[in-house]
Amino acid sequence: MSAHSGTQDLAVEHEALLQFLYLAPVGLVQTSAAGEVELMNPLSAQLLMPLSKDGGLANLFKVLESVAPELRGMAEDFISPQGAICEGFRAQLTGGIRGKEEPKMLGISLIKLAPDRLMAVLTDMTQVIAQERQLKYNTAWLNAITAGVTDYALMSLDHDGRIQEWNPSIGRVTKFTAKEVVGKYFSVFYKDQGISIDRMTDYLREADEDGWSLSEGWRMKGDGSRFWSSSMIVPIEEMVAETGGGAPSVLQEEKRYALIIRDITARTRDAGARLNAMSTDYLTGIANRRTLFESAELELKRWHRHPRPLSLMIIDADFFKKVNDTYGHAAGDLVLCDLASALGESMREIDTVSRIGGEEFAALLPSTDSEGAFQLAERFRKRVEAACVTFEGGEIKYTISIGISVMDESVRGFDDLLARADTALYIAKETGRNKVEIWNGLKRALRT
Repeated sequence: MSAHSGTQDLAVEHEALLQFLYLAPVGLVQTSAAGEVELMNPLSAQLLMPLSKDGGLANLFKVLESVAPELRGMAEDFISPQGAICEGFRAQLTGGIRGKEEPKMLGISLIKLAPDRLMAVLTDMTQVIAQERQLKYNTAWLNAITAGVTDYALMSLDHDGRIQEWNPSIGRVTKFTAKEVVGKYFSVFYKDQGISIDRMTDYLREADEDGWSLSEGWRMKGDGSRFWSSSMIVPIEEMVAETGGGAPSVLQEEKRYALIIRDITARTRDAGARLNAMSTDYLTGIANRRTLFESAELELKRWHRHPRPLSLMIIDADFFKKVNDTYGHAAGDLVLCDLASALGESMREIDTVSRIGGEEFAALLPSTDSEGAFQLAERFRKRVEAACVTFEGGEIKYTISIGISVMDESVRGFDDLLARADTALYIAKETGRNKVEIWNGLKRALRT
């Protein structure tokens, strides 16, 4: 074969590759190890352009920083010369509007082709969210009713959520005695302040409306140890005879519930790495953006069912770029981890704390009004201001700015609530930083 013929063959192969790239039903992006874009098909540009703050698509990691800050670190820490860095990573783009618009999700698979070359595969996952949510509920239901007879506790609750009767399964799973639980709210199985009256009511009302209420999380045993539980509440209607004044008895309908608590600690431990990767931020270990949006969707659904205070805090590390430029990215990562740790320690168990962007964090606060959120934010701001991060023998001081928004009838969805908190955060930073501001409906802050 002549050199000319070989060149023609290569040109044909190159042309075929370009056609595949541009006609592929998924977004394809080839980048350098640092994320600098070398090739990108039109679908990728369509998916990524709404995420670009400056309209540019020169660096994939920069474009995705606001929705998937973990990706850069995952790529940097992947030491093999080739292989899958992540498969099916999901970045939450929007929260949607209840009853009108589905949440938008971007699926990302990142592959290392060579030491200096990456390929990203991008897919719009919006259409599968509702299907997966229903599948999750169906699976939880099947797990709850097909378990072995030794790993669940079954108990009856009255209409307010108080445990009515004792049976051996309760003691076997939870290590509580009859005296410790009968007549108590089912919150007895939660750590102190782990569940509020509002949240207990939510679970009961969700059982009324949906036929069951499902939840997972840490629960406490009577001996002080904890276990990872899958809990299901199912409404039960009973006819009770009521008599009085010598009149004939009358059957009255009485609302009750059945509570099934399962200890799935062992199963969760086996699947822990996968679940952790899906729900937590790669760098800081707290919840990621996707988890925040999922929690917000549920909290807004509860709010529309039974309105009560709900607040959102957005936290941003002040002058973070200066920290990176002065001390290096390793120091910057340490500051972010310190901020995440302090945030998690400062909030309640029912709050959702997450990292949602580069140096931006959020806390979703159920049953918290604007004044309560402001006081909590102020305490946290002062805690950060008074502390420091030790790095290579030196100390790094940093501060934070916080924006707060509060749920009300004018909020169209979580995206709207998030935008309001972002506006308040912007005002806090523009008016001096190291302060807390609240959005008040006029796109300016209540407090200065």
